Amino acid sequence: MPGGGVAVEPPPGIGESPGDQVSAVGTEGPPGGTALGAAESADVREPDQRGASGAPRCRGGEPAEGPGGSERPAVLVKAGLSVVVALCVATALIHVLLVFLHVAPPNAVSQQYSRQVNAWVFPLFEQNWRLFAPDPESVNRQISARAMRTAPDGTAQVSDWFDLSGADGSAVEHNPFPSHTSQNMLRRAWSSYLETHGGDDQARTERALMMETYLRNIAADRVAAHRGGAFDSIQLRVVTVPIGPPVPAGTPGRAAAVAAPRPADTRYLPWWKVASHGH
Repeated sequence: MPGGGVAVEPPPGIGESPGDQVSAVGTEGPPGGTALGAAESADVREPDQRGASGAPRCRGGEPAEGPGGSERPAVLVKAGLSVVVALCVATALIHVLLVFLHVAPPNAVSQQYSRQVNAWVFPLFEQNWRLFAPDPESVNRQISARAMRTAPDGTAQVSDWFDLSGADGSAVEHNPFPSHTSQNMLRRAWSSYLETHGGDDQARTERALMMETYLRNIAADRVAAHRGGAFDSIQLRVVTVPIGPPVPAGTPGRAAAVAAPRPADTRYLPWWKVASHGH
């Protein structure tokens, strides 16, 4: 004021419009107003969607799947496949090792584990060197079988001879794709029987007993399929006829030499009991 008087400031709000007051209140605040505003904004956030156990929940209230939930089935499948692959690899390695011991020259290892090797190899995985040194048949064999059934009154009823080799020959003849069974099963079974039994029909080793059972089962199955009915025992007859040396064409008397009969050897095997499973 003029005259050196004391200037008196008007109280706040005097001379200001109500809008200015509202604006001032909205824009001014105590120190630290920024932190207060941040705290207020944090208070208005939605509460965390967690259940009583503390696990996060979806909007529908269902527990949210953890980060490893979807990977667990894949891990189990992968572990199962790894186990299967490991078993296959181990089986293949064992098979190769046992077959190697079978075809290798006799040694301490193959002789020590001959029982396990033979049990694995025969009769399905037998190996030999005939592919490189073939040994063609020098004889013709006719293997026949007959069955015996014991009647209720105790009498034995014996059937006629059934030509097993003839049945195999008929299945192979004029067949462009003959089966391995028709060509080799009976012939190889008899060859193995000869190797293990010799001429006395006595099984002295486990392999000999196994080949005897193998030959008996082949004959029993084929006789049962041919004639039907039940029977208790079976017997085999093997007629062996040697094959003569070839006679060159143009040799005098060639036709007579080819047609000349050759001595045949007939061998009767003992009667074998068969299991009563429809045979």
